Amino acid sequence: MSYLETTIDVYKEAALTPDVGLCCTTNPIWELPGLKIPKIMQEMNYGCGSTVHARDLTNNPKILYVGVGGGMELLQFSYFSRQKNGVIGIDVVDEMLEAAQKNFVEAEAQNDWFKSEFVDLRKGDALHLPVEDNSIDVAAQNCLFNIFKAEELKKAIAEMYRVLKPHGRLVMSDPTCEQPMNETLRNDERLRALCLSGSLPIAEYVKMLTDAGFGTIEIRARKPYRILDPKNYPTDELIYIESIEVAAIKDPMPADGPCVFTGKAAIYFGDEDYFDDGAGHTLLKNQPLAICDKTAADLKALGRDDIFFSESTYHYDGGGCC
Repeated sequence: MSYLETTIDVYKEAALTPDVGLCCTTNPIWELPGLKIPKIMQEMNYGCGSTVHARDLTNNPKILYVGVGGGMELLQFSYFSRQKNGVIGIDVVDEMLEAAQKNFVEAEAQNDWFKSEFVDLRKGDALHLPVEDNSIDVAAQNCLFNIFKAEELKKAIAEMYRVLKPHGRLVMSDPTCEQPMNETLRNDERLRALCLSGSLPIAEYVKMLTDAGFGTIEIRARKPYRILDPKNYPTDELIYIESIEVAAIKDPMPADGPCVFTGKAAIYFGDEDYFDDGAGHTLLKNQPLAICDKTAADLKALGRDDIFFSESTYHYDGGGCC
């Protein structure tokens, strides 16, 4: 049995018997005016963060969500795109699609504004999306891509890139790990399916995205996720896993490389009202400006003593230099 077949079996089981502890997130459930999320959807929230960000979802976007879970994020996305088939949900597990459809009936009963027809559920997998080229404004996946090994991950990201419109956004939440994992962990099919042993370092994760052509990367959150300890897992050392929330934007690739925002900022405190670097970046006096890592390196190279640079916070929410 391949690791992908093991993954299907794990989530078939989770669809038939909801497992609250399958994934763990510290994110609170979205609370918006008029939005009520059925308990069963919360119990089937098999994610490690959130992919629903209001600033991504203006003007009735066409939305794609891969790996439907119990339908909670599909419902949340529908809150911002209240149109027939405005949200496409794709899953390879028949039982998960059936569970989500059933949960939408409960969601209709609790939400006057919601109609099941807002969501177009389709059978398919992340490596072969049944979606047209350049047709999606916002694509999302939550705690899915970390399961894939390198070749499948490349294909999954390329598929998301294919279906997005120019300047469209791929919004993701995945576990990451900066420590090396031994081959026993890496090759354990069930641990990979459980979103544990497939976690990549953030730099590798980001490189996968930029190699696919995404010109702008935003790291929006980084938070604790799980521990793999020697008492319960085949490891000699304690391994710390975090989850990150990332947006990859289908912008043209800059000639000098991608813009990757990791939460750095620059503050000018010189004698003038502002500083202009002559490369498109203006720093107003004593006003922090969010900068991508590339701009941070360029500004530091100027050797000025009147610009302060913060370290990466791994939290970026727009308004930056690029």
